[in-house]
Amino acid sequence: MARPHSTLLVVAGLAAASVSAQAAIPESLVPPQQTWSFDGPLGRFDQGSLQRGFMVYDRICSTCHGMKSLTYNDLRGIGMTQQAITDLAHSKMIAGPPDVTGQPTMRPGLPDDHFRSPFPSDAAAAAVMGGVAPPDQSRLAAIQPHGADWLYAFLTGYKMPPPAGAPMVPGKLYNDWVDGHLIGMPPPLMNGMIQYPDGTPATVEQQARDVTTFLVWASDPHRNERHRIGVSTVLYLLFLLGLAIAWKLKTWKRAKAQ
Repeated sequence: MARPHSTLLVVAGLAAASVSAQAAIPESLVPPQQTWSFDGPLGRFDQGSLQRGFMVYDRICSTCHGMKSLTYNDLRGIGMTQQAITDLAHSKMIAGPPDVTGQPTMRPGLPDDHFRSPFPSDAAAAAVMGGVAPPDQSRLAAIQPHGADWLYAFLTGYKMPPPAGAPMVPGKLYNDWVDGHLIGMPPPLMNGMIQYPDGTPATVEQQARDVTTFLVWASDPHRNERHRIGVSTVLYLLFLLGLAIAWKLKTWKRAKAQ
């Protein structure tokens, strides 16, 4: 569970994370390349990391950011059971139809519902968050330059105190991976902010890696299945190629024998 004072940091910080990230990163600011299980044509998402990353999103990021492209049932793709999904959905209060007097109502969520948005509208979000509505995170990893590598670098790139000689402005913090190295949002992650059920130490680096993995999955939830189909297709084509070569050799052998 997040500590009480951490929630204020999240509300003030994560709301602007995606907007600041997209607006600030110049083309020349290339983050270090990380090793990800999902990279490459044979890459696969690690379900343990996905489930931990969803916990980070659900406990922290969802305070300000929605994921309109995902339903709770989609979480079967990260290995959650149907009962766990149903319980999770029921714990979320979703806007229901107006009552007989026209007043808005709330109802427990259902597995087929899309992820609950933290604000009723972008206008309401902008009014609360200093004029800018927090962006939806469904496609964040896909549209962010340098994708997973930059997200991880940004989340772990705060320096407190800043390096010696770094220019500082009141109300700004130092981060290695934004233009000018100055940003108004506080660090969204802290050591021990949450407790992982599997016992994995919840360091800033681990939380950043896990939530980055989850955000990449959210932007491409069918990657594992697509890779599985691709590998099966290649193996099938290789099998056909082997048959074709064997048939050709057999045909030439008969021709030479005549």
